[in-house]
Amino acid sequence: MSPQSGRTRGRRKKQADREQAGDNRVPYIQRKIGTFDILNEEGLCLIEENADKILRDIGMEFRDDPEILEIFKHAGADVKGELVRFEPGMCRQLIQASAPSVYTQHARNPANTVKIGQNNTVLSPVYGAPFVYDLDNGRRYATLEDFHNLVKLHQMLPSLHHSSGIVCEPVDVPVNKRHLDMLLGHILYSDRPFFGGLIGAERAEDSVAMVKILFGENFVTNNTVLYAVSNTNAPLVLDNAMSGSLKVYARNNQAVACTPWTLAGAMSPCTEAGTLAQLLAEAMAVCALTQLINPGTPCLMGSFATAISMQSGAPTFGNPEGGKMVLAAGQLARRLGVPFHTVGALTASKVPDAQAQQEATFGLTMALLAGANFINHACGWLEGGLCSGFEKSVIDADLCGKLIAFAEGIDLSENAQAMDAIFEVGPGEHFLSSQHTMANFQSAFYMSPIADNNSFEQWQAEGSLDLTMRANKRWKELLEAYEPPPIDAAIREELEEYVAKRKASMPDRNY
Repeated sequence: MSPQSGRTRGRRKKQADREQAGDNRVPYIQRKIGTFDILNEEGLCLIEENADKILRDIGMEFRDDPEILEIFKHAGADVKGELVRFEPGMCRQLIQASAPSVYTQHARNPANTVKIGQNNTVLSPVYGAPFVYDLDNGRRYATLEDFHNLVKLHQMLPSLHHSSGIVCEPVDVPVNKRHLDMLLGHILYSDRPFFGGLIGAERAEDSVAMVKILFGENFVTNNTVLYAVSNTNAPLVLDNAMSGSLKVYARNNQAVACTPWTLAGAMSPCTEAGTLAQLLAEAMAVCALTQLINPGTPCLMGSFATAISMQSGAPTFGNPEGGKMVLAAGQLARRLGVPFHTVGALTASKVPDAQAQQEATFGLTMALLAGANFINHACGWLEGGLCSGFEKSVIDADLCGKLIAFAEGIDLSENAQAMDAIFEVGPGEHFLSSQHTMANFQSAFYMSPIADNNSFEQWQAEGSLDLTMRANKRWKELLEAYEPPPIDAAIREELEEYVAKRKASMPDRNY
């Protein structure tokens, strides 16, 4: 083979990878399947009544944020110290009076703009891990280079719709400055929607300032371009790090997913019904806060609910209890009238093995059947969220692709009915060479980019690679084929100047 022919094949392969990652993607799922409703009307009413009792008789603490206490007091809540109690129905009424049931998060590439709510589902990759893992280098602390590579990889995976936020924690950048580098990385290396900084008002203000440079101040004033999560400290606490960023985003009309983070048996009762009541109470109180700050700002009811191991106390994932809770939480969010945020491909496994995929498959499938509108951690999560995996990202993205196809439901068009093919072939023959098969073979079925369906002999001849090995090869191919999406040079320069100026304005801190 001549060097020239090898380079030509290499260019063609890069082009094919870019086309697969770009032309075949859709900006979000529009589900044509129903939800799985696990609770009947009586059960839903019981959970809602218990949530109201919790808010009335126990209340929720909002710590170290006097402004929020004044907001609640002015609205008529019972405020004593940092404890806020609500009359039954108060939070629900505040939410339903102004919170939108569906909203749009704009991407810098309008083709990747997503609509969140109703029958739509957005898939977003892993968030928050301090470590990364791949087959070649094992588990290690993440760097900014790892962060950039994960953003690029996610951009190349057509079954994802969102760029996420902290896809890994770049520990080679000071804690108080890394949010600037991460935001800039999402903006430069992806053209999908992304998260703003979550912890504290200052990081949220930086996020808003940077998207105003990217989109223009007037556009940001009138549109949602950032996604944020406000996690409660279960049970029944919201601290000022979360409330500080929430206030910034709500005042700027940016979306906030109000998400209790509950481990049943430790942070909530060891029963599904008890955890759901607490989860709903916390989510309603925080969603109501967004509407008191800025009526009409997008808010989501979030749910991160799983169980602990009763032997060790460690979090467990892909468990039947978590599946039941996410299904019920989806029902409760629909009754509340706001979009539903939850989590997907979670696992406690340290490597992308059979446990990892069993747990991830169960969790992601339950989230889809729950009618989730935004699924965080849809790919890449390992080790209970401590690790972002390169191979795991590719394997989970393949699962996402299958669920996207599943969510299409059954096509009943004239072509899909295939009556002409059945009449053409008749009894006792095969459909392999029928006109209908020839016309549809490229799009008839989901085709995995990493599964092996060949004979044992061919699999052996090609190196006896298991799924993780094939995923290792695949993520390297995708990064090799990656090309950054275009961005206006003047905007890039202004963003880089903003980041440099902000980083120079503060000393390094690693806490």
